[in-house]
Amino acid sequence: MTVRVFVPRDSAARSVGADEVAERIAADGGAEVVRTGSRGMLWLEPLVEVETAAGRVGYGPVAPEDVDGLIAAGMLSGAGASLGLVEELPWMKRQQRLTFQRVGVVDPLSTADYVAHGGTRGLLAALAMPPADVVETAVDSGLRGRGGAGFPTGIKWRTVLGADADLKFVCCNADEGDSGTYADRMLIEGDPFTLIEGMTIAAYAVGAAEGYVYLRSEYPDAVATLKDAIERARDEGWLGPDILGSGFGFDLHVRVGAGAYICGEETSMLESLEGKRGMVRAKPPIPALEGLFGCPTVVNNVLSLATVPTILAHGAAEYAAYGTGRSLGTSVFQLGGNIAHGGIVETAFGITLGELVNDFGGGTSSGRPVRAVQVGGPLGAYLPVEQFDLPMDYEAFAAAGAMVGHGGIVVFDETVDMAAMARFAFEFCAAESCGKCTPCRVGAVRGVETIDRIVSGTDRAKNLVVLEDLCELMTDGSLCAMGGLTPMPVRSAVRHFGEDFQV
Repeated sequence: MTVRVFVPRDSAARSVGADEVAERIAADGGAEVVRTGSRGMLWLEPLVEVETAAGRVGYGPVAPEDVDGLIAAGMLSGAGASLGLVEELPWMKRQQRLTFQRVGVVDPLSTADYVAHGGTRGLLAALAMPPADVVETAVDSGLRGRGGAGFPTGIKWRTVLGADADLKFVCCNADEGDSGTYADRMLIEGDPFTLIEGMTIAAYAVGAAEGYVYLRSEYPDAVATLKDAIERARDEGWLGPDILGSGFGFDLHVRVGAGAYICGEETSMLESLEGKRGMVRAKPPIPALEGLFGCPTVVNNVLSLATVPTILAHGAAEYAAYGTGRSLGTSVFQLGGNIAHGGIVETAFGITLGELVNDFGGGTSSGRPVRAVQVGGPLGAYLPVEQFDLPMDYEAFAAAGAMVGHGGIVVFDETVDMAAMARFAFEFCAAESCGKCTPCRVGAVRGVETIDRIVSGTDRAKNLVVLEDLCELMTDGSLCAMGGLTPMPVRSAVRHFGEDFQV
């Protein structure tokens, strides 16, 4: 029997030689090489897994020049200097993988693999229910948006279902532009069918006939994988005019963004999908009532939609059993920055920030003490180690003046200049603002100037007051989160690291 060896085709693994590793293993002739997504242990990439009777045995990181020696030492039988069984590694064993259950396990473009590992069970369950019951299942699960705001997914669906319109849409916001985030990319490259299935379930639930995935141009591998997967899904009858013989029709298209961060905001994304410049729309009306081309539209993040199949397959109660308070289910956290073990951690809400950074991440890669962690992308708060007992929970973070956002966690050691990081928040906003509203467009530029005066010692006390006034104006007066949340990292830097503003 031919041994199967699994090598990731994820962009992160390919960037450090995974393609060359796969070619060398295949050239040996002793194994069948299967390309998968990444398990998310990025410090071990390329991670090679060998199928044995006991399970998959891991080797990594494997450089192309290591392959011959590993094979000679018995790698193809699971022998030699291995990491042990991949599923038993502490990083993997401590997680609860629901959304990412197949990533790194299956060939992402094999429909047979997808079905064999539970794929389409959620869609079949949904098609056997009235649409309104599918919506209420989403509501009962407690699933919330993973794009930043944490709005309940089922409530949004309920609004679209109740809207009276001949045409409705489902749009997936895959414009993953936050610093330190890469879960959307890894899921699309490692298990694209689960996103397709989730969008199809959403479409059935609300009565939509057409869907779009707005995917950033910086992810060429994800774009190619998703387009290929959509074609295969059509061939299988998972998309098209009569999905799985149900009489329900839905089709899906990929649209590639042009690199504007602001198009991660849902109304800017809709403007871009319509062929216009990506600029924020005033609300109301909300997209659930007047979205794409003025029609009722579901707009959800990749991780929200990709979680729907497991909820429908196993029931709302099973999903809601994970988590804490109003933050139910699991979330996909992404560890990056100055960290020893960066990668993907999917676990129930309620795990502390310190557990993620120290237990999973292993502290800093530099070996210096952690000084600050930014959670939630470039608009998220900077948190000191004194707040490492903070649970990853929407309400707990909001009470602490922070946000979970898309789950990105960027670590900084003691050498970081927090005044410079606060300045960067304003710089970023100035560069990425759509320019529609004055508080964001002008406020960000004034913010840079004010911080420059503070750190140069010019009327420091007076300018700190000006800085707070500016933050208040941007928070209260901006049309969207771009200007409204930029003060969050600035205020947190001043609050927790005030000494950096006194130089």
